[in-house]
Formats: sequence, structure tokens, C-alpha cells
Amino acid sequence: MENWSRKANISYRRWRNPEVRGEVHLVGHSDEDQGTDNEICTVASAGVNSSSGFDQAEETFTVDDALEAIGFGKFQWKMSVLTGLSWIGDAMEMMILSILGPQLHCEWRLPGYQVALITSVVFAGMGIGSPVWGNVADTYGRKTALMICICWALFYGLLSAFAPVYGWLLVLRGLVGFGIGGAPQSVTLYSEFLPVKSRGICIMLIAAFWALGSVFEVLLALLIMPTLGWRWLLGLSGIPLAIFLCFCSWLPESTRFNLLAGKTKKAMETLTRIAKENGKALPLGKIIAFQKNDRGQIKDLFTPQYWRTTLLLWFIWFANAFSYYGIVLLTTELFQSGHSCAEMQGVQIKPNCSLECRYLTSADYKDLLWTTLAEFPGILVVLLAIDRIGRKKSMALCFFMFSLSMLPLFACIGRLPVTICIFIARAFISGGFQVAFVYTPEVYPTETRALAIGTSNAVSRVGALITPFVAQVLLRTSVNATVSLYVCLSLLGGLASLLLPIETLGRSLQESGLEQEVGEQTATSASQSNDTTHSPKQR
Repeated sequence: MENWSRKANISYRRWRNPEVRGEVHLVGHSDEDQGTDNEICTVASAGVNSSSGFDQAEETFTVDDALEAIGFGKFQWKMSVLTGLSWIGDAMEMMILSILGPQLHCEWRLPGYQVALITSVVFAGMGIGSPVWGNVADTYGRKTALMICICWALFYGLLSAFAPVYGWLLVLRGLVGFGIGGAPQSVTLYSEFLPVKSRGICIMLIAAFWALGSVFEVLLALLIMPTLGWRWLLGLSGIPLAIFLCFCSWLPESTRFNLLAGKTKKAMETLTRIAKENGKALPLGKIIAFQKNDRGQIKDLFTPQYWRTTLLLWFIWFANAFSYYGIVLLTTELFQSGHSCAEMQGVQIKPNCSLECRYLTSADYKDLLWTTLAEFPGILVVLLAIDRIGRKKSMALCFFMFSLSMLPLFACIGRLPVTICIFIARAFISGGFQVAFVYTPEVYPTETRALAIGTSNAVSRVGALITPFVAQVLLRTSVNATVSLYVCLSLLGGLASLLLPIETLGRSLQESGLEQEVGEQTATSASQSNDTTHSPKQR
């Protein structure tokens, strides 16, 4: 029982009828009932012949207790690399959009709106696919959903390299987007194997794989585009996804999902495996968890304790994607414009002919590489902030700094200042986007966690779908209007971050919405009990 005594705020659960799989009841007792200074819940098993209704207490532990005992070790490092490969592949498929557009604009003589449509159709596919994969992950398992979606994305990604005409390319890239929409489930799976203290930093470190993928894509384009062309670039960009599929059989299914699905034996096998790899021991006793048959229902995101969080988070994800992919696409568009004062005012940024084009030069690729490298210092800044000022304030800080960095683009500045502004803006918006990936799994229970990630990701793709028409079409009409739109939306995103009702810093992952309700009722009961004890006259 030493592991229990080390935690001052641990919740004990009453275990009724252990023969019934997964059936758990939480019962709170006040100070007077227990004769102690703190309110606790006790663990006990039902006794058939006991006059009091309970017999000897059975020692139990939760998933969080097990993960805290096991700690962060060899297993989590392996999982970081493997899930990171899916993140690299996702980033490369996204980064290729800013390179593919200008190339096809010249090669296939496409007008601006058709170039923007190539980007938008990918995000449309992601918007449709994200909630679908989230539902699959909550119903059939995180690992299952992740493997299927990566197979899907790789298959259609390779096919798109052979697209003969514009129409086929749109269809195939849309199907790629549908598959990539499930890639964020790697974060869901990874987060459910992390101890509380390590979760924020570890998920942010996974974000480094996204930055690596973006950098790899620019370097690959710099090598491939001048010689082999965009078809080879599309084909070779699927390598990280192929490597992931080769090793994904090593990945275990989420212990939290198995427990919620009633697969206690598999959950214990996974925990035993992790403990062995990390060289640690599991807590003594029997594991307990909630069990819920109906999982992955969108109505659960709009229960009284979650509806406000859901709506605010959806807007935050929308603003993040709109701003992030906007700055990615603006990079190549502004670099191609030349950045003279007249061009920044819109005099020459609009081509004389709608089919006029300019291929990306080596200088453009190098500047694109520099701005892409901004994601690394962005991650570093957020790593320093996320466990100090919290998730909400970290997201707000990133939104506000992004807006501030965009303001100089209203003035007539040269190529170097524009590069610096984009560098800073991309650093903060990419960091803020990753904080959203940390916060969302923490605020929802296991029964709806994957669906919450999926629907949030879907809403974000609506923003990503719209942003090409701003960054690649509206920009050619008015730079000031384009920059104003990004600044205003990011300011609203920062305000929404501060309005989130729950701060998840130091918070354990919830297994069920019922668990949170009981916790809130217990806290309320404790508060009322303290008020009654210390202020009897006020009663």
C-alpha cells in the first residue's frame, strides 16, 4: 500500500461484485463517516453473508496508478519514434501542397482557383475522414484505426503520382486527405501510455517529428524537383508511411481502450509488457476501470460538462489550421512576388495573365527551408511554457504572438524582413497548434477521446480548406486584406483559448464522463462539508 500513501489526492473506488466484469461504483464518504481530515472513497468488495454488506477490502489500482509506477522509459521512447513516423508522413503530405501548386500552375497552365483547389480538396478529404477515423478508433481501437488510415493514405498517395490529368489528381489527392485525416489518432494512442507529469512535454516532442517531416519535404523537393519532377516527389514522400507500416505490428492497443471495451486480460498483458521493457513493477492488486458499451457518439461531446469546451476547441482548431497552413502557403506566394513596395501594395503581385507563372527557384526553396525550420524554436518556446503557465495560456500566447508577427507585413518591407516575420509567425502558430494536440486528449474521457480529436481535426480542415483561397487568391487582389484576416482570426483564437473552462495541467486522463461527474460531485460535497464544519452559523 506504499504506492497509495505517496499520493495525497488519489481517489479510491468501491469495488462491488468483482465477478461482474468492469462494473465499478464510486462512493464518496465525508469526513464524519471516515473519521479523517480528508474526504476519500474506499475500495471494498461485496460480501454475500456479511451483515454490513461489505467484507474485506480488496487492493486495487487504476491505469494512471500503473503508468505512474511504470514511468517513462524504453517502451515510450520506442513508441515515440514509431508514432513519430506517422507524424513525419503527415507533415510531408501537407508540406508538399505549397510546392506542388506553383509547379502545376506552370506545367499544366492552371488558373489560380484551380491551384487553390488542389490544396483545398486534400483538406476537404481530411475534414470528412477525421471524424470517421475518430469513430473507428473509439469503437474498434486506436491501433486499428491508425493502421487502416495509414495504408489508405500510402496507397492513394502513390497512385496520385501517376495522375494523368487535373481531374484525376484532384480525386486521388482528396482520397489521400481522407486517409491522412486519421493520422492524429497516433497522438491519441501515444498520450494514453504516458504518465501525467510527462504527457505535455512528450506530446510536444512528438511535434518535433512534424517539423522534421516539413524540413525533409523541402530538402527532398530541392533535390527532386529540378531533375525528376513532381511525380517522383509525390511517390517518395510516402516513404515514412511505408516504414511505419513495416513496424506497426509492434504497437500495442491502448490499455485504456481495452479496459473500456471490457478486455481486461489484454490490458493487463500490455501493462505487464510495458513494465518489463521499462524494468519496473506494476502495483499490487486488481486493475479497475469503467466500462461503457456505447462509445464514439458525437452527442457525448455536447453533454453539460463538455459542450462549451467542445465549441471553443473547435474554433481554436479552426483558427490554428487556417493560420498555420495560411502562413505556409503565403511563404511561397510572397517570395514569388518579389516584395518590392509596389508589389506588396498589390500593383504587380497580380499577374498580367491568369496563366502567367514562375517556377520556384533554389532561392525560394532555401527561404522556404528557413521558415520551415522556425517550427523547432516554436516547439522549444512552448515546451518552456506549457508546464509553467498551463495549456490555455500557452495557446493564447502563441495566437497573440502570431498576430503581432504578421503586423509588419502591412508595411513596405523587403525580402529579408518578410522572411524574419514569417519565421516568427510560423514558430508560434505551429507551437500553438501542437498545444491543441496536447490539450484535447487531456480534457476528454477515454470513451470519446479519439472522436474528440477526430472532430476537432475535421473542423480544423475546414479552416485549412478555406485558407488557400485567401493565401493564393485573395492575396493577388489585396495583401492588406489578406493579412488583416489572419491577424483578426488569430486574435479571436487567443481569446477563445483563455475562455476554455478547464485547465488540464497536472490532470489525469479521465476514463469516463461519469468519473468526472463523480469527481465534481465529490469536490462539491467536500466544499460544502468544509463550509459546514468551519462556519456552522452560516447554515
